[in-house]
Amino acid sequence: MSAHSNPPASGVEAAPETKLPEREENNVESNKASIMPYPQDVFGDEEHAEVRYKVLTWWQCAILMVAETISLGVLALPAAIGNLGLVPALCILLGLGAVATYTGYVVGQLKWKYPHISSAADAGQLIMGRFGRELLFWSNMMYLVFIMASHLLTFTVAMNTITKHATCSIVFGVVGLIVSFLLAIPRTLERMTWLSFISFTSIIAAVLITMIAVGIQNTPPPITATNETNLVSGFTAAANIVFSFSSHNTFFTIISELREPRDFPKSLALLQSVDMTIYVVAAVVIYCYTGRDVPSPALGAAGPLISRISYGIALPTTACMHKRDVVAVGSWLAIAFGVWVVAWIIASSIPVFNSLLSLIVSLFASWFSFGLPGIFWLWMNKGQWFSSPRKIGLTFLNVFCICIGIILCGLGLYTSGKAIHDDPQSASFSCANNADY
Repeated sequence: MSAHSNPPASGVEAAPETKLPEREENNVESNKASIMPYPQDVFGDEEHAEVRYKVLTWWQCAILMVAETISLGVLALPAAIGNLGLVPALCILLGLGAVATYTGYVVGQLKWKYPHISSAADAGQLIMGRFGRELLFWSNMMYLVFIMASHLLTFTVAMNTITKHATCSIVFGVVGLIVSFLLAIPRTLERMTWLSFISFTSIIAAVLITMIAVGIQNTPPPITATNETNLVSGFTAAANIVFSFSSHNTFFTIISELREPRDFPKSLALLQSVDMTIYVVAAVVIYCYTGRDVPSPALGAAGPLISRISYGIALPTTACMHKRDVVAVGSWLAIAFGVWVVAWIIASSIPVFNSLLSLIVSLFASWFSFGLPGIFWLWMNKGQWFSSPRKIGLTFLNVFCICIGIILCGLGLYTSGKAIHDDPQSASFSCANNADY
């Protein structure tokens, strides 16, 4: 960004110009450039724009985040409790939920301080320059593609359950790809909010049906505070709990489309209140009436008939800037279709729900939800880490967040890789039935 000299104030006699040595003059210009303000708005003036982006209210933002977070996260939790036991699983769920609330707020703080940031890539450039921008751009892109793959895998499981495996699972995956692509055509989050609301409503209805069905059909088995497990199964279960808080990578974009970015804490508070309540109630009820053998996704816990009904209701969950000219629309369609094809390839390569979620957490959620927000806070407060007791406490808290990210990434990659290798159902591009009921 180039620096510009300001003219002398009107009516004030300018002082005689003093020629600085060349090296000193260069230093002055460099210092001017370094303190120039960042752009204040990534979308610019939208008064006459055909496509407006800054249209979200805080409650629309909250609905969007709730649907993004809960749609798949809740389906893996009962099985996670089955692996770990009731007490350890709830401790991890509530503890990491509290940490995820804080790290989400840190993302908001960075956005308020630097309004030009609209993505993780922008944050990466702010902290690490061009290298950071490329690193976080491609990491975020692959993160989104992997999450899309988990939706396609869920769609395949649902169709196999509903149709009693009427055809090859690969065919169902292609159908899911086409449906998801068509639903991804809207280009603004305001329009996606209504699709997200339908998604959220459908998954909650499906979970409620499953909870009621297991409560009526099943006799509660003996429940233990802890369950015996091993490193691979236990850490995979913990990673599946972490997936319930894996939407932080979308926060920069969502805040950018808020009418008032300062309303983000209200959206975040509503998100965490809703998802924590649903997570605890649904996971505990389904686990307590099903026992350690609860399937994942959890909609298969109520038997074949109710599972088909639940998956049928849950199906909606699978699913240049200011111009509407042919080039802009065509580019958007091409990009959307391309990434959904890549997502389908991933879903077909790793057709086991728990293993895919664990891999997503290890590669991406570990950093975007925990490690990177800790780094953002340390960067924003450099030079002040030990300036007061409050700062000291926050410094240790954010270092702790970074440590969580490192552990989830390192140990998670090992356990998810071994789980995929050892699972006989993990054959790539298989026509086999992956329904679990």
